Amino acid sequence: MSSEIGLLGLGTMGRALALNIADKGHDIAVFNRTTEVTGKFAAEAGDLAERITPCDTLESFVAAIRSPRTIILMVPAGKPVDEMIAALRPLLAPEDLLIDAGNADFHDTRRRAAEARDKGELFLGMGVSGGEDGARHGPSIMGGGPREGWDRVSSVLEAIAAKYEGTPCATWMGEDGAGHFVKTVHNGIEYADMQMIAEVYGIMRDGLGMEATEIADVFDRWNEGPLRSFLIEISGKVARTIDPETHQPLLDVILDAAGQKGTGRWTAIEALMLGAPASTIEAAVGARNLSSRLQDRKGGEAIFGPAPTRIEPAEGVLDELEQALLAGKISCYAQGFGLLSAASQEYGWDLPLDAIARVWRAGCIIRSAMLDDMAHALAVSGLTNLMFAPSFASRMTGNHGGLRATVAKAALHGLPVPALSAALAYFDTMRTSRGTANMLQGQRDYFGLHGFERLDRSGTHHGPWATNPQP
Repeated sequence: MSSEIGLLGLGTMGRALALNIADKGHDIAVFNRTTEVTGKFAAEAGDLAERITPCDTLESFVAAIRSPRTIILMVPAGKPVDEMIAALRPLLAPEDLLIDAGNADFHDTRRRAAEARDKGELFLGMGVSGGEDGARHGPSIMGGGPREGWDRVSSVLEAIAAKYEGTPCATWMGEDGAGHFVKTVHNGIEYADMQMIAEVYGIMRDGLGMEATEIADVFDRWNEGPLRSFLIEISGKVARTIDPETHQPLLDVILDAAGQKGTGRWTAIEALMLGAPASTIEAAVGARNLSSRLQDRKGGEAIFGPAPTRIEPAEGVLDELEQALLAGKISCYAQGFGLLSAASQEYGWDLPLDAIARVWRAGCIIRSAMLDDMAHALAVSGLTNLMFAPSFASRMTGNHGGLRATVAKAALHGLPVPALSAALAYFDTMRTSRGTANMLQGQRDYFGLHGFERLDRSGTHHGPWATNPQP
């Protein structure tokens, strides 16, 4: 059988994506370096097996795909991708298309894209979000690379992608690493969104003394309003789950140390390199790092004591928490889209910000009710910050009080809320026309004669210390 497309790498995501492709009526060849995995996958494919061609060598895999070939790589990021490209290259024709659909560092994707251009080859870097379930039933897909490569395979990708009111959540973002960069920022926003939800959970648990099932009820209620999203939905389900071994709420027996695969950290690094503020994402990454310092945190509690007092439950406190999450989320997304805009300018991508918001409306981890409104807001030319769009400005005006009250109460009661605090600080900074960086400029000029600008005249100036050196 001659397959329309090939997929290499049958890990969790690779298996799910291959089944999705077959399920949408496309014949697919599959290969895994461990041949037993390939055989088992085909044997367990059920009714879809007739569309799947399992291959036990690279040569037979390439031969099973009709020309011009399209091959999706689903192998671990980094060196394994380079090794697989090198192994495939002698077997491919110039018109064949390789797609790296793993969680790649976009710098690697840019390098690989440049190498492919130099050799006259076609290469796409493609971000795929939604986890295993999304890959199987409809992920959000963010493509980057030559437009001709995307156009060749777009019908397949749009068929397997999640749909929002019938529109596929799959879009070409721009050249070389654009798709993987968009996926990286998606993951950074994901880190921040999850962290803010965890912080509000901590206030309910430790500050208000609420049980897990009560917290689940709150998340369920919030998921019926403006916070409706995949992450709020699953937070309610997680809080409601009972551990089958202890018969206690599962949350109460889960170790409070969060892992990470690095994409959130990449987002924070790129934000710093581009000079684009992403303080809420940076705080979320830092919080995950701190979560692993279990022994240090236990030692700190032994020295300083736990959070001093409970928050007195008062009417409206849960409404404040809902407002805090809503305002924090808008602040975080404003930072994320600002980072995308800065990268677009730096790398010449012309990223379609409104299309990115539309791609994230379904299939991906950060899908939420607000993303459709964000897409409409970002389509307006001249918008410099998502918070400044009229619909989101009104939401920030109506909800930042709840964010402020939440951060203040948490601080007074010793409850850490780093991401919510950063979201509030970003909002306050962005609405302050006269900040305090004049002091920084004075300090820099004092010790390094870096110069400063004045409010009353143009040019670069120095303070009197420039002619009268200070000790």
